[in-house]
Amino acid sequence: MSGPRHDPDLIRPYVRTGGRNRPRPDVRLETVAIAASGPTDTLGTDTRRVMRLFAGGRGGLAVADIAAALELPPSTVRILVSELMDSGHLACPAPVESGPGSDLLQEVLRGLRELV
Repeated sequence: MSGPRHDPDLIRPYVRTGGRNRPRPDVRLETVAIAASGPTDTLGTDTRRVMRLFAGGRGGLAVADIAAALELPPSTVRILVSELMDSGHLACPAPVESGPGSDLLQEVLRGLRELV
């Protein structure tokens, strides 16, 4: 035998997340995160890896893209991103109001019915 393996894939997800087992409810695979501010020297290894993806003024990244870039399970990355959001290192831009309101859609529907 040659000694212990130092394969990063052998690290259990709960070790990577510091024992946290649930992300914030608003952090999903399609959630876009942007770098905020704060020193990264006190962060753990995996959270520093996440933050390095944002180096050089890179724009927002979806949680799924972060997981793919780091080759980590998406569930683990959701927890890491949640931790970074809680500490203020990452932020989630406010969701853009998409589509017209239901009142406008009801008016359009009424108008279409009158045409028939």
